[in-house]
Amino acid sequence: MKESRELLERLGYPSTDFTRLPDSTTRFPDGAQYRIELPSVEGPVALKEMLDEIDRYGLAIHRVSQGSGIMLLTDEEIREMCRLTAERGMELSLFVGPRGTWDISAQPFTSSGQSIGLRHEGADQLVYAMEDLKRGAKLGLRGALIADEGLLLLTKEMKKCGQLPEDFVVKVSVQMGAANPVSVKLMQDLGAGTYNVPTALTLHKLASIRQAIDIPIDLYVEVPDNFGGFLRYYEIPEIIRVLAPVYIKFGLRNHPDVYPSGKQWENTNISLVKERVHRAALGIQMIERYYPGAITSKLGAEGLGIPKIVTGSVTN
Repeated sequence: MKESRELLERLGYPSTDFTRLPDSTTRFPDGAQYRIELPSVEGPVALKEMLDEIDRYGLAIHRVSQGSGIMLLTDEEIREMCRLTAERGMELSLFVGPRGTWDISAQPFTSSGQSIGLRHEGADQLVYAMEDLKRGAKLGLRGALIADEGLLLLTKEMKKCGQLPEDFVVKVSVQMGAANPVSVKLMQDLGAGTYNVPTALTLHKLASIRQAIDIPIDLYVEVPDNFGGFLRYYEIPEIIRVLAPVYIKFGLRNHPDVYPSGKQWENTNISLVKERVHRAALGIQMIERYYPGAITSKLGAEGLGIPKIVTGSVTN
């Protein structure tokens, strides 16, 4: 293995997973080590309920994300979600709408073809995804989730030619699947602004990824069942120490898959977002108990994809 390890070292990558977990010296632009994310906030009604629950607990939540996609929200709904988060200095990240599992292809639903997952099949699917991003940006959105390497590269080019704002945060979904220092560094080079690592990586493996990249890592500390169902609450202090800058992400076990969501799931979505806030409260108490010196961001901090409030009609 010596030759392979030496080549990795010459290229500037770690040549082994770390047995001693090093402190990360990388930080968010404001000097913070961690921020908090709540996923699967499906629409403005669920968002309002979540914000009320955040206030009840007195928490600072830096990012909310959504999985059903820009495509399934009206202009008015997107504007409302942008307004609600912008007023608080929170980042809003909406998924692109059309993707593999919602196309007519059967492969993503087969046991051997699941890895194609949320990739975009063919040129038209890429165009649809680009249109979703442009529409969201014109309505004030400054952050989106993607899960396709080609679209990731295109977001970089879209920024260069003015089709996306420079401050638009491109968040790579956990479903992209890159799981080692070299592949995640490739995602950074392609244009990722923040990267959601696979849920089951040990801290030693995650530490090797942190040494190769500068962008924030997003990590589920409670994982939905269809991604493994792990609960990593006691690891949160070490996750912050080793992986900073990191988004601590509170999913939820034991809940139905609501994607793509809509009015038929409204009451369920409200219950789910309230419990995610509760889980975040538990996680934040874990930080206060075991790593009280950890530095978090204030709302409105530099680098957050805080939406703009847009009024009036928006045309392509």
